This record gives sequence, structure tokens and C-alpha cells, in this order.
Amino acid sequence: MFSMRAVVAAFAMTFLVGCGAQPGFAPATAPTTTSASSPATASSGPVAEAPEQLRFTAKTLDGAEISGATLAGKPVVLWFWAPWCPKCQREAPGMSKAAKELGSSVTFVGVAALDQVPAMQGFVDRYDLKSFQHIADTEAAVWKRFGVTAQPAYAFVDKAGKVEVVTSQLSEQDLRDRLNKLA
Repeated sequence: MFSMRAVVAAFAMTFLVGCGAQPGFAPATAPTTTSASSPATASSGPVAEAPEQLRFTAKTLDGAEISGATLAGKPVVLWFWAPWCPKCQREAPGMSKAAKELGSSVTFVGVAALDQVPAMQGFVDRYDLKSFQHIADTEAAVWKRFGVTAQPAYAFVDKAGKVEVVTSQLSEQDLRDRLNKLA
């Protein structure tokens, strides 16, 4: 069972974090824009030279392993979110719609953190986000790779491996414009 001190600390952390920076969370030292040393091709399977930020393995919400390197050579958007975040909740319907409309030309990956898997899965179910994979980043390791310290945030990765990290909320139109440029 949880002690009262642990419950109070967890509540305080949630209240203080809100939809902003995670306390004690330092940005990654990797640059927010990188390029692969050689242009990636749209081949199937992993690309030998994935951008440094895509060189990770993680677990999805359903427990499967995902390798970020398999995303290299394709247009990808990683959406960093937390299930209790009001901004993420407002963005979720637009992400669901965009993924359903553009999922054949852009790979969507949700990167959930700052909570546990049941809450993350509840968020995916509630906002109909099942059309794309979601990483259960319970230790925020993928967030750190991309320098994400607050949610919502995005990493747009083009076919050549250039990574652009956006650490602020995007309007549905701005998101759509960025996705159309990737596609």
C-alpha cells in the first residue's frame, strides 16, 4: 500500500507539473535538428543510418517492443503527451483525425509519459487514438532523447532524417500544415 507521504508527494508532483515542465527533468544534450549521414530511402525495414534521436528501443502500450531506427527513411511525427494533460486532451481529437487521414503517408507514433500504462491506455481508448502506435515511456527516456520537458510536444522527422522538435502546443491547422509538408 502507498503511504500517505507517497500519495501527497504524487499529488503535489501532478499539481505542480500541470501541463508544463517535469520537475528535475533536464533536456537531452542531443540537438533538436539532426541529419542522417546519408539520405534514407523509402525501403522496408530499418535504415542503417538513423538519426541519433531515433536510435532507441521502447515498449508500446500493449507491451510490444518498438525500435525507433525502423522509423528512419519515412516521414514520421512523434507526439509527446500525458493522459492527465488538458492541452493533450484538447489536441487528441485532432491527432486522431490527422492520423486517420494522413496515416498512409506519415507514420504517427504517440509517446506517453508522466503516468502509468492503464491511464495511458484509457486516454488512447477515450480519444479514439488506436489508429497508431503509442509508446509507454514511463521513465521518459524517449522524451529525454528528443529534449522534451513538457507536453504536448512533437518531433517531425523527414525522409532524409532531419528532426525538428516543437516543444509547444500546435493548432490543428499548424499541425496539418506541418504534416502535409512531411508527406
